[in-house]
Amino acid sequence: MSESSLMASLLLVAHFALQVGIAMRVLLRPHREPAARMTWVILIFALPVAGFVAYLLVGETNIGRRRVERLRQSLARLPAPRLVTHPNAAGISEPDGISPDSIRPDSIPPDSIPPEHRHLFRLGESISGFAPVSGNQARLLADSTATIDALVADIDAARDHVHLLFYIWLPDNNGRRVAEALIRAAGRGLMCRALADDLGSRRMIGSEHWRRMRDAGVRLARALPIGNPLLRVLTGRIDLRNHRKIVVIDDWITYCGSQNCADAEFLIKAKYAPWVDLMVRFEGPIARQNQYLFASDWMPHVEDDMDALLRRPLRQLPSQPASAPFPAPLSPPLSSGISQDALPAQVIGTGPTVRWSAMPEVFEALIYSARQELTITTPYYVPDESIQAALCASARRGVRTTIVFPAHNDSRIVAAASRSYYAELLAAGVRIFEYPKGLLHAKSLTMDGAISLIGSANMDRRSFELNYENNILLHDPALTASLRERQQQYLADSVPITPEQVGAWSWRQRLWNNTVAMLGPVL
Repeated sequence: MSESSLMASLLLVAHFALQVGIAMRVLLRPHREPAARMTWVILIFALPVAGFVAYLLVGETNIGRRRVERLRQSLARLPAPRLVTHPNAAGISEPDGISPDSIRPDSIPPDSIPPEHRHLFRLGESISGFAPVSGNQARLLADSTATIDALVADIDAARDHVHLLFYIWLPDNNGRRVAEALIRAAGRGLMCRALADDLGSRRMIGSEHWRRMRDAGVRLARALPIGNPLLRVLTGRIDLRNHRKIVVIDDWITYCGSQNCADAEFLIKAKYAPWVDLMVRFEGPIARQNQYLFASDWMPHVEDDMDALLRRPLRQLPSQPASAPFPAPLSPPLSSGISQDALPAQVIGTGPTVRWSAMPEVFEALIYSARQELTITTPYYVPDESIQAALCASARRGVRTTIVFPAHNDSRIVAAASRSYYAELLAAGVRIFEYPKGLLHAKSLTMDGAISLIGSANMDRRSFELNYENNILLHDPALTASLRERQQQYLADSVPITPEQVGAWSWRQRLWNNTVAMLGPVL
């Protein structure tokens, strides 16, 4: 055998050994579905180089050891409860016990959550450590502009601090309005902290408005900074992002929903506009739970201890004695259809450093708990097998099960994957609608006229396993009715999808949809 032939044989053996080694890593990696393992193993052997390179880039959920250590240190400084994490999620150990007393400021009356729904909140508490709290008021905001109007008014009326976290913050009209409000608040001496995802908000971060906020005294940070992309992939996945949308003002006002800090016209993807979002403004103890979630994101990026703020008694600003009354609500009066003094609610924060199954568990528990009606809006639907099965089972047992998707998705890949599931859903009796008047970006679930889930999480694998998400689970017939009315508006403007339409799709369209969906477990 010639020297060149020997070298070629050695390289071939080394390459095969590398493939086998990476395949073994795939098989030994905890908490991966068998379908995902099989798909990755096939790719690794079918694509000699691209397969294992792809796995090394996006095959594992890993934010990097240094970031994990900073997160661990930050959570250790915060008062209990600590965020419940999976012991194998990037090396963070799960606390032995959860003591959520520090953020249970209002006791829950025994009858405020009916017995048939209490298990949902126990599940939520097992994820983030937050027990449901009562004493909240809430208002469903009319649209994107109304949300920014309310947010700017709240910032202008703030007395102590303003905390913001957005996945996408654009330097457009609404983005600049919020930036200017923060500059004014910092000028009044308030502590203003703003955290924006380094990828989603890169345009704002690179703009003059970011520099002006920093110069005005607003404390700024970039969530999950990318740095050098070529080096970043060596320390963790570059596509793990902070998808949360959190606003906390004076430890008493908070916002939750799907809206980013941007115009509805969303000029960076103008052909899909308007972005149709859903946001709820809360006043009450639920803000403290969002405050905790914000702190858990902020402190790993900034040398800034928020421990004292989280230990402060609620309804008490630092300049006030403990007996001083808290200021009157700073917003316009709440509508009469919204609960004024109860509204049990609970923050659920998920992400790659929380147990891997957290977000799917929440969706599945809600779906299986429905008895009369289940209505869902989501822009991105790439479910795992168990969620698809849960939705089909919901319709088959007689629950009126409805899902509304956007007709024109900003992701061609996600649109194709979503439509691959239509036939099975329709056959089970699930009603499917597509909204044509813009990109329906609202993420909402209402169940049996009493339970609602709103927030940032989509029903796709990215929200399940890769992104940091924040949601609020609540029990309130009045607010759920308002959310159900909004969902009904979407339905009135939507087009029903029938089995006949799906059956008429060409073989090329079905082949594309199913091929994309097949790659879902690895994406």
